Formats: sequence, C-alpha cells, structure tokens
Amino acid sequence: MNSIKHIINALKELDEEVQKILLDWSIPLNEKDNLMLPILQQKRVLEQTKQDLEYLKENPPRPNQPCGISQYRDD
Repeated sequence: MNSIKHIINALKELDEEVQKILLDWSIPLNEKDNLMLPILQQKRVLEQTKQDLEYLKENPPRPNQPCGISQYRDD
C-alpha cells in the first residue's frame, strides 16, 4: 500500500523535526516542549493510522461488512 509508505516517510520527517528542536541549544526547554507537542500529536495520529492500515492490509474486510478495526485496538 502506497499509503503506508507515505505515512512511514511522514513519520521519519517528524522524527527529524523533533531531533532538530532537541539539538538546538538556543531554544529554551519550555519553548522546546511547546514546539514539540503538536509534532508529537501528529506522530501519534500517523502511527495509529499506520497500524490501522497494516491491520486492514492483513485482514481485508468482507464486502458490506464492518472492517473490525475497533476490535483489535487496545485503547
């Protein structure tokens, strides 16, 4: 699935952004937190989406049936 590849690339980009922020000594710690929070939230959503797509790839739903994603999630 191309979608999974795009998500993996986006996750790598977000990791790079976080690393840039962490390694920039000119940014105060509290500002780093503020800068990283939205990035980490995006990362969490992308990781969940990736897991959902991988589940659907491995367990395709039958026609006219619910996909069943909510059954495998822990949260």
